[in-house]
Amino acid sequence: MKPTVVLTTPRKLPKPRELRGRVVVLDVAFASEASQGGFDGITRPFLNGLGERLAAWVDHHDHVLHEAYRADPRFVLATKAEHGACPEMITPSLVERVGPVETVVCHTDFDGLSSAAKWIRGGIESYAGADNDAYAIDTRTRRPSAVGERFDRALRARPRDPGLAGLIVRHLVEGLDDAGLWGPIDAAGAELAPREARARGLADRYVLLEGAAGKVAVVDATEGHGRYDKTLLLLLGQERAVVAVVVDTDTVTLAARYGGGLNFLTLLGLSGGMPTLVSVGKSRLEEVLRVLGVSNGGHALG
Repeated sequence: MKPTVVLTTPRKLPKPRELRGRVVVLDVAFASEASQGGFDGITRPFLNGLGERLAAWVDHHDHVLHEAYRADPRFVLATKAEHGACPEMITPSLVERVGPVETVVCHTDFDGLSSAAKWIRGGIESYAGADNDAYAIDTRTRRPSAVGERFDRALRARPRDPGLAGLIVRHLVEGLDDAGLWGPIDAAGAELAPREARARGLADRYVLLEGAAGKVAVVDATEGHGRYDKTLLLLLGQERAVVAVVVDTDTVTLAARYGGGLNFLTLLGLSGGMPTLVSVGKSRLEEVLRVLGVSNGGHALG
């Protein structure tokens, strides 16, 4: 019997008692201070609740506590610099070593969904180039294949739709054999176009400021909250500057090119996450601009 797939995020993990049997966790970062509760309030209780039922935890996000779990063979942990995406870490030998599991817990993005499918398939890609697509989508350093782009657009259009995510996992697990499953996936992807248009409109409002590492592009996207493609808006900001900063209703998101040398975790004193893509509370906006070496940034935003 195939394992049950449970979707999650680092900020809100499932209750261990609701997970069946042995559990593998894929592409889920250890929580940091950017998440209310952090590691001690979110990740540690989850680990304690699973206990010996945790079969493996495979992840590629930075965290200062990785070292504390290095001696435990169940934890296969890397940094974002070591592995740009999680599926490339999942091999047939790893799946065989861990053995049968009843539950796969994975992140809700393409990286996580592809990891879950690859695990269920015994460490074999869902289609030729699936690992490369996961890398391209998670690092935004190259363009994914036409297949990867269809998945990416659907998930960007409906990032919080568990039904769509579950359908994508099924399609990946089956090796894309059922062409009929593309219908709802492509229908979701078609919904991205108006969000992209709003993102391009918001991008016209980027303010370019001088920072310590180069130009910083800052935009207040509050009025477009929930109705624009943040991924595209950040990428458009990075076309203009070294760092893109998007200010929304509750959050401030910073993005820089993968492999470019900037580490927002260090700059903001965060224990874990993605070094080049970080979201923090809006109350930290002045601090964000200060650590980026920007002066009068808040004034420039009006």
